Amino acid sequence: MTQQTIRGLYYEDFEVGREFTTSARTVTQTDIVNFSCLSGDFNGVHANFEYCKTTPFGEPIAHGPLVLAIMGGLSYATGINDGTLLTLLQMDAWRMLSPVKHGDTIHMVSKVVDKKETSKPDRGIIVFERRCVKQDGSIAQEMRATMLYRRRPA
Repeated sequence: MTQQTIRGLYYEDFEVGREFTTSARTVTQTDIVNFSCLSGDFNGVHANFEYCKTTPFGEPIAHGPLVLAIMGGLSYATGINDGTLLTLLQMDAWRMLSPVKHGDTIHMVSKVVDKKETSKPDRGIIVFERRCVKQDGSIAQEMRATMLYRRRPA
């Protein structure tokens, strides 16, 4: 058995106030269509250009959970969770503040707002304030994510 190389951050590496900014990714119409197929959500605001002309958006918008999933992928790409994240425990106050359309380029800013030891000495809880930021600096989504991380081995 080969030993896994850990490149992620351990519980001890996180400090309250520390921010992590991911790389950016452009959301495409293909992303929106593929998510509709995957989820089965073909609601007009995501899949019907004619209907969307009658909405405040004027064109199809990305599903909220699609944007959330892309944020997860952007976070994964940073490597901070690689081999050290155990699970997502909870998400709170998930808010959609502005629509994400095809052609929007988004990134995530994640700020450590709390950390707590657990009763088990090999793990700890980190609470992040996460923001999905569009190319113009506006916030598309925000939430608090509570994650369980490994503690550094003795």
